[in-house]
Amino acid sequence: MKTFFKLFSLTIALFSLPSFASITVTDSLGQHQLDSHPKRIVALNWDLAEQLLELDVTPVGVPNIKDYTTWVVKPAIPEGVEDLGTRAEPNMQKLAELKPDLILAASPQKDLIPRLQTIAPVLYYQTYNADQNSAKAAIENFRNIAAVVGKTDLAEQKLNAMNQRFADLKSQLETAFNGEMPSVAAMRFANQTSIYLYASNSTTDYVIHQLGLTTALPQPAKEWGIVQKRITDLQHIKDGYVIYFGPFSDAQKAKLNKSMLWKAMPFVRNGHVNEAESVWNYGGAMSMQYIAESITESLLEIKP
Repeated sequence: MKTFFKLFSLTIALFSLPSFASITVTDSLGQHQLDSHPKRIVALNWDLAEQLLELDVTPVGVPNIKDYTTWVVKPAIPEGVEDLGTRAEPNMQKLAELKPDLILAASPQKDLIPRLQTIAPVLYYQTYNADQNSAKAAIENFRNIAAVVGKTDLAEQKLNAMNQRFADLKSQLETAFNGEMPSVAAMRFANQTSIYLYASNSTTDYVIHQLGLTTALPQPAKEWGIVQKRITDLQHIKDGYVIYFGPFSDAQKAKLNKSMLWKAMPFVRNGHVNEAESVWNYGGAMSMQYIAESITESLLEIKP
């Protein structure tokens, strides 16, 4: 009888232990417990959607997919992913109908976390602010998200491949520019009279240095890693190169090329300006490889 009660007590104790399938995961707010690796994940910010896709995980829902295809481009979102409205105000009803196991949120959705938690567990990943290096944060978040979905080995493979790609692209530029690497101002147009320059804490500035280039018109760390300037500030770039990211329509380009102010810029007169294909400068870890490829391709088109 005593043996029976001992076995009975041991059985009760084993059933009382936490599930061996539970996992400890990390986000920007600390550590959390999940019952298991989630299968149905909603990504409420584009950089988070990108991080998942690069880990071969397709989210069940992403906001504003149409604009994603224009601005982010890579990696493409597969067919069948539900569009959840805007990043700032996702469609909560549609989100709930997807019955997600997990919701990934970023700073545009931080105030929504309490509501989101009534639908599913939420992990919050902060990548872009003035107090941190965005490249390091994107890489750290990539690793943390990989742990959430059980893809840590794949994440390391991708990061190693990205670093090798940086080295290959740097070598191409060194050859093209005969070892005299140029200074580069990477930017976007805000409108016909103002621009966005990438700050010292941006993923774009990180990429510029990984390519062995220097930054023309360096900017202090800022929220989202961008600083808005008047287009006239570009006149201070004498011998450097200017690379502006698309999308930039033919109509916009034609109007710009007619501008006397633009044509008077030293880099325009020297032929040191070119458009770069559309990439997302506020993305996840692998977006930095796409930024590097875009900048390199653009510079090689206007090499000396």
